Amino acid sequence: MSTPSSLTAGPFTSLVLVKKRYLIFYIYLIWISLFSIQLEFWWYWNLLYDWKFIHFITFLPLLIFIMYLSMVFVSLLNAKLLIIIVNLIHKPKEGIFSRIIDQKISKEYRYWCIRNIIKRWPIWLSHKFPLPFLDNICFKLFGVRTKYSNSLFESWVDTDFIEFGKEVVLGQGSIIQSTVIIGNLLIIRKTIIEDNVKIGAHSVVMPGTIIRKNAILAASSLTTIGQELKEGWIYLGVPAKKFKKNIFYEDNLEEIIEKQMHDVEEIRQKYEKLYTKRYDKDI
Repeated sequence: MSTPSSLTAGPFTSLVLVKKRYLIFYIYLIWISLFSIQLEFWWYWNLLYDWKFIHFITFLPLLIFIMYLSMVFVSLLNAKLLIIIVNLIHKPKEGIFSRIIDQKISKEYRYWCIRNIIKRWPIWLSHKFPLPFLDNICFKLFGVRTKYSNSLFESWVDTDFIEFGKEVVLGQGSIIQSTVIIGNLLIIRKTIIEDNVKIGAHSVVMPGTIIRKNAILAASSLTTIGQELKEGWIYLGVPAKKFKKNIFYEDNLEEIIEKQMHDVEEIRQKYEKLYTKRYDKDI
């Protein structure tokens, strides 16, 4: 399936900015990353321009590629350093916090916004690269536990308090959150998605959700804050409820079904019997 050009998925951070002065972090990261590639181009110019112009033009595309990578890594490393300093001043933690206390911005909300503004530039740079490995580096550097076997790149994934198991697949436009703002409340809860979990397109996983092994969250479904999805079940709906047992991950499933079928009509009947019967109609 092709991805619409308007779909800008991948790692994400909130656009909330409680104080304009926090933009200094953003400006610093843009400046330091652009300054690094300026130095590289200056070195390249002095090395090749006076020697032979044809060599200068020939190797310029390779330089641009290297310059982009260096810009990403410089911004990532500087952002990580800033995050470490900010966390030493005020360590992030799980909980339910008021955003405004006595008409003043609370500490938790302020430092959550600072962490977001620090991450925004390197995350944007990493995701614009045409290969997904920079997204993985970005996830890991900012504390998301994930594996390279996971497919996370067509969904919006928060970068705080998230843990993924192995062989996780996230559908297009799905949203995995560890933080949500509801009214005056800032809710931060660890979200855990275990091995072999599949999440359908445009689903929303709210903070604190735990999705156990071999579970499936169907497309356009919504979990509640702190909800646990049991191992080996398919969930769907708003809010998500148990639908049926998940047998899609079982070994040799195609062979088992194939032995019992001989024509298209039998295949259709078998499919309806196994996969379309609801188990939640009495709930």
